[in-house]
Amino acid sequence: MSIAITRTIQVLEEIVQVLPVGTNLALLHLMWAMLNGSFLRSRGAVHGALVESGFTTGQVRRSWSALRYGVWSNSELVERWRAIVLREGRWQPREYDGYRPLAVDITAFWRPQLQGWAGKFFYRLANRAVKGVGFGVITQVGQVDGQRVPLLKRIIRVKRTEMSEADLKADILRQVATYLDEREVWIHDAGVGLADVQTANIARYVLRLAVNVTGRRNYLPPAKDCGRPAQYGEKVRPLARERLEHLIEATSPDVSTQFQFQGRTIPVQGWQELVRADQKVADATQTFTIWVFFDPLYKKPMVLGTNLAASAETVFLLYLDRWPVEQPPLVAKQMLGLHRQFVFAPVSVLRLPELALLVGNILTYLAAVLPAMPTGFWDRQPKRTSGRLRRVLAKAVFPTEYPFSERLREKQSVTAHLPKGILAHRRKKRRQTAT
Repeated sequence: MSIAITRTIQVLEEIVQVLPVGTNLALLHLMWAMLNGSFLRSRGAVHGALVESGFTTGQVRRSWSALRYGVWSNSELVERWRAIVLREGRWQPREYDGYRPLAVDITAFWRPQLQGWAGKFFYRLANRAVKGVGFGVITQVGQVDGQRVPLLKRIIRVKRTEMSEADLKADILRQVATYLDEREVWIHDAGVGLADVQTANIARYVLRLAVNVTGRRNYLPPAKDCGRPAQYGEKVRPLARERLEHLIEATSPDVSTQFQFQGRTIPVQGWQELVRADQKVADATQTFTIWVFFDPLYKKPMVLGTNLAASAETVFLLYLDRWPVEQPPLVAKQMLGLHRQFVFAPVSVLRLPELALLVGNILTYLAAVLPAMPTGFWDRQPKRTSGRLRRVLAKAVFPTEYPFSERLREKQSVTAHLPKGILAHRRKKRRQTAT
């Protein structure tokens, strides 16, 4: 048995070991079917993926029952997975001037034909809102031997079938404000507004802003001889823009600096102690700083907003570490084939995507700590990627000879008297009672 198979089974066993007897082994079978890419071949069907992995009919039924009826929660599995990674010590959090990035994003598993589900999320390819099951993904960003690897911290599910993307964002902001550690900085792209972040009272944040963003000074301009006294500070416009063939000049920056990054010089301009454009001057108002980065590698400048008293280079590096949060959804959907799902029970609709995100993070981490595995003879310089590890696991058979713990066993319940298959859920007409 190869080191990849042994290490994978060890991790899965430790994650599910504390679950009820029978449920733990059935859930391990399901996670193995995800890791080896069986859902790609079954096009998202749970039973087909388990059969592709070589499990018997009884094992397939038990795994399906564990998914829908098992007594377990994904948050418990995530906590046990985090404990494994932190105990090994290979994964180390990335840090800049004492700040650690906490990347947050929203992902959705599209279910346009799912009946009884009203929640919609914006789908960029369709350029409109599409029915789907949304989740908030919160990851710590670290590295393994210099390779950036995300570590799941929480997966936030929708609480109602009609919960919209805006409602999920508000829920994520409330929870992030509660679970943000002392040195962590909340990192997000332009999908969230600055007003929402300040309303949630997030202690430390770095946020992508629009190129036409404006702010105001937190002090009043000089009084005029006539007219009503000013209540708003002077407007600050970081970048010039045109409107109706009229050029609106940019405001002179408070700070101009530059730094070196990957062999190129990045000029930076900053405006400090600002309030939002819709806020009046007040001492209690939360202030923020706008940084504009003119990276020669890109045509458009990048505009970031933050409340950190940090250098421009630190803010820039923190925001660049937002991208690893895209890895768990990418691996779960594209690498493992869970972008297409055929579960319809309310519990399974939420549990299967959550489990897929966790398994995607497990595959990414294992690929980073295990030796690089070539896909074939043509792969002369293999890298430690999740796709290569998945291909190795796809060629393997589930190791039945592995010495599992005594807790991981089939539960010997008496089920011979119970109906099986379609007989177990065949609908019957309600009997008419005499009145």
